Amino acid sequence: MLTEKQYKLLMYINKVLKETGCAPSFEEMKAAVGLKSKSGIHALIESLVEREFIRRLPHKARALEVVRMPKFKPRAIVEEEKKREVALQNSAAQIPLYGKIAAGTPIEAIANETETVPVPFEMVRSGQFYALTIEGESMIEGGIFDGDTVIIKKAETANNGDIVVALVDDAEATLKIFKRDGADVLLIPMNKDYETRRLPAGRVKVQGILSGLMRTYH
Repeated sequence: MLTEKQYKLLMYINKVLKETGCAPSFEEMKAAVGLKSKSGIHALIESLVEREFIRRLPHKARALEVVRMPKFKPRAIVEEEKKREVALQNSAAQIPLYGKIAAGTPIEAIANETETVPVPFEMVRSGQFYALTIEGESMIEGGIFDGDTVIIKKAETANNGDIVVALVDDAEATLKIFKRDGADVLLIPMNKDYETRRLPAGRVKVQGILSGLMRTYH
């Protein structure tokens, strides 16, 4: 198993290579792992080369290649990640997660007050909030994708251009751009393959306004 410093350096080299195609400088590596001398970086690189995690490419300055990644993390890294996770949970607000927003389902029907999601306090400083999981692709041109978690601020009114949770006929919940047009309300998607819906204002209830978005990358 790698030491904490070896692991951190390997992860950093791999990250920089993927992002830039070039190995980091010794100064960058020193800063990344918290060492003060180049000799310490040299020793870490030699240990990683000897253990066949990285190799040097001949005839190139600063040319390193990651050969393989470790199967296990050092205990110190695992403990550090646990501490960060606990700190994040303690610094986050818990808001209810109301499940998926899907056609044919009113918000009240998918509400589950026992399930929550942590969000940064700065996202929910004033007002009441809930979260929804997006299902479908009607808002993808606005950067809202299937599977995203959106943070909604509870509201019963909205301004033109707001992205809202709209309840149609007390039965169908949808996330769309809101616009009033005379006695009607337009629910506008952000995908050219979907049509704008025009409905009498009395058929549409605003249940919240989009406040933020969270995405998990797999």
